[in-house]
Amino acid sequence: MAYCVKIWFTIAITFLVLNLKTLVEGAPQVPCYFIFGDSLLDNGNNNDLDTAAKANYAPYGVDFRDGPTGRFTNGRNTADFLAELLDFDHYIPPFASAEGSEILEGVNYASGSAGIRNDSGSHLGDRIYLGRQLENHKVTISRVADLLGNTAAAKKHLNKCLFIVGIGSNDYINNYLMPETYPSSHLYTPSQYATALIEQYSQHLRTLYEDGARKVALFGLGRIGCIPDELQKHNTRRCVSSTNDAIQLFNSNLKSLVDNLNTNFPDAKFTYINMYSISSIIDTFSVLNRPCCEVSETMPEGQCVPGETPCLLRGIYFFYDNFHPTETANMIATNRAYNSLLSSDAYPMDIRHLVRNKNVYDE
Repeated sequence: MAYCVKIWFTIAITFLVLNLKTLVEGAPQVPCYFIFGDSLLDNGNNNDLDTAAKANYAPYGVDFRDGPTGRFTNGRNTADFLAELLDFDHYIPPFASAEGSEILEGVNYASGSAGIRNDSGSHLGDRIYLGRQLENHKVTISRVADLLGNTAAAKKHLNKCLFIVGIGSNDYINNYLMPETYPSSHLYTPSQYATALIEQYSQHLRTLYEDGARKVALFGLGRIGCIPDELQKHNTRRCVSSTNDAIQLFNSNLKSLVDNLNTNFPDAKFTYINMYSISSIIDTFSVLNRPCCEVSETMPEGQCVPGETPCLLRGIYFFYDNFHPTETANMIATNRAYNSLLSSDAYPMDIRHLVRNKNVYDE
């Protein structure tokens, strides 16, 4: 009976995803929206890089209006759904192709396999790690200054924007959890590693603040111990508790960092999105521990095999490949990040309240 309820629930959600009015006409809730992160947010920045971490081929994008674009899922990702919730009439373009006045409304810098650490994901090839994403943002600021007349005008414009950052997964999946490739797990205990990551992350966020960010949502890490890749490595059907425990150390430190940033930068507002709590939605899906698409056993291991037909009932699967959620999972999670269902979903506020939070720059 419970299984049937799950089936009907996920079918209903899939119908909702496919029939939602997506992009809207009218003024967005913020004048601009900038995205930093990894493959969970990437919408095409890796397409022309020398890397195995690419998703610009079928069956990725099978449910996206433009087909395969570089999004690591079957349809829209979190960055896309958040654009819809913010009332934008378009999706934010990747830095790789953004041009002209469209950058005034935002740029997506996210890159598959990127991490907080520069070396995370390096075995896959090139990637735009967080430090490089911030360098690209400086290029955008210069272009915005040219469009608006000067740097002061550009900073004033950026002060009103929403910035989201979702990164750190690859510092575990493609670093700490690969002891045969990376030395980090031999050098740090899980607690020490989480602390080191947050210290480096903190410096990057201070740079983002100095460059004009005043409304910033930081996405914590989801239940990495539950992804199919981890289950296969540990030959289990149950979430790997040691991995999830390590992830929670990072998340706890990130939440504390939000308090620290809000104290030190009172003219800004940072908020923590608890993706670990939100990813409990995995339990509402009928298929939890295997991917929707056929995945490769060679490089890039765990990504969809090019050209193969994915599962038919994609809405009942939580994972599209061995690492990334389906469009349905992305939609549900993004809605909770924007408008929290539980008090634990966001701290100190969800994104809906963050964008409505008034400061001197909104006047």
